[in-house]
Amino acid sequence: MLYLLLLAAIAAEIVATVSLKLSEGFSRLWPSVVVVIGYAIAFTALSRALKLGMPVGVAYAVWSAVGVAAVAIIGWKFLGETLNPTMVVGLALIIGGVVTLELGRTH
Repeated sequence: MLYLLLLAAIAAEIVATVSLKLSEGFSRLWPSVVVVIGYAIAFTALSRALKLGMPVGVAYAVWSAVGVAAVAIIGWKFLGETLNPTMVVGLALIIGGVVTLELGRTH
């Protein structure tokens, strides 16, 4: 259940963040509505995972790292944003750091 809640939080955060770009500074109604609803769902799901016992450091690390990587890839694939090799290395380092945190938690 913890990881389902975390997955829901990640998915909602990704949708909300991409919609933030599409809202054009909150000047477009429907993407702006998706931003507000998406972040509300994301924070609600994340807080429920924390309440059920997920360590805050691990939850936030996974939530933010997967969100950063996914939004960067979505921006590159669908929004015409840049993703160069240096940025890919940075994303790999972020993900590697999260994996290291998770491995440290199990020992």
